[in-house]
Amino acid sequence: MAEYTEKIPQHHHCVNCGKAFVGDGRFCSTACKETAGDEVKGKLRKLGLIWVAIVVVTVALVIITL
Repeated sequence: MAEYTEKIPQHHHCVNCGKAFVGDGRFCSTACKETAGDEVKGKLRKLGLIWVAIVVVTVALVIITL
């Protein structure tokens, strides 16, 4: 049975879309690279807003308890 297995060429999977591609890098195309960059910026913006909200709530609680 082992003689019937098909060899898969060396490849990578795109970090953004998961598509298999042959070559170097983490992305299959520049479009995937740009899309991934936009998604990261959006996630960082949301994380920043969450941290600001946490700080505001904490300061408000400290002021209320005094």
